[in-house]
Formats: sequence, structure tokens, C-alpha cells
Amino acid sequence: MKHYFNYDFPVGKIWIAEEGGKITDLHFGKAKKSDMKDFEEKEAPVIKKAAKQLSEYFAGKRQEFDLPLDPKGTVFQLKVWKALQTIPYGKTKSYGAIAKKIKNDKASRAVGMANNRNPISIIIPCHRVIGADGSLVGYGGGLKNKEYLLGLEGAKDGTKSSAKSSAKASAKSKQA
Repeated sequence: MKHYFNYDFPVGKIWIAEEGGKITDLHFGKAKKSDMKDFEEKEAPVIKKAAKQLSEYFAGKRQEFDLPLDPKGTVFQLKVWKALQTIPYGKTKSYGAIAKKIKNDKASRAVGMANNRNPISIIIPCHRVIGADGSLVGYGGGLKNKEYLLGLEGAKDGTKSSAKSSAKASAKSKQA
């Protein structure tokens, strides 16, 4: 039986799902019962453990998650998601760096698509992937949440929160 449960965290509502004692999903927003036909709303033990670890993460007391995961995806997506899990807390990597890590140097865009399909946000840290120029590009949970998570981890150095900030920085350096 598949289970899910909704929680409130500093970034808003998050729902977590499990099947067979492994986390399968973690998404922003509230899960709607109408979308969860194959799931029972129940705080299963592994979901409760995930929520506890997320609470510790948001309180600044946890940098790594210790949970059984079972993301569903293609072979390529699974490779990307495994590579994402090697990005340390407080660090960022570009899509190109992840492509190189999985030994597919020209797959930056495909890495971006796999990142977008990550079913276990935060725990599989897709928020730590940034543009080659350091910009915060794309995040299923919204760029505001991506910026929040990176700020929580102290990873703001080397990242640009928007195209506007990078344009401002460029204009300032030209004036100097």
C-alpha cells in the first residue's frame, strides 16, 4: 500500500509519500485526495522519519538525510538523481558539472530535464544545481524556495538569484 501525508514547513506545504517503507515522493504544495487515488493518507513510520529529518534540516541541525529512497524514473534520470545526492550541503554544481559526473558531457539540457522530474525534492537536492554562470535557474518548488534552501545551507556565494542581479553586477563592474 502507498501512503502520503501533508506537512507545513518554512517553505510552505510539502507532501511526502512512501511505498514499501521507502520514500517515493516529496513535493511542494498540499497533496489533493483527488490526485492520490492509489494512496492512503497515513503518516507511515518512514514518512514520519522523513518529516523529522526535514524539520532538523530546516532548523539547521541536519546536513544529510538518512532515509531509504525509491524514486521512479528512467535509467538516465536515476543516474542524474544519484549524482545530485553527491553534491554536499552548502555547495552547488552546474548542470554541465552533473553531466560530466555521469560521463555524458553534452547532456546539460537532459540533466536539467531530469532535475525537473526529480520526485524527491530537497532530499535529492536538485535545488543545489545552478546555471553555468551561477544563476538560479528553474526549480519545481519555485525560485523563491530554491533561493531560501540555498540560503539556509549558506550556499549563496557564487550564485545569482536572478538575471537582474547578474545584470546589475555586470553594470557595476563596467562602471568601476
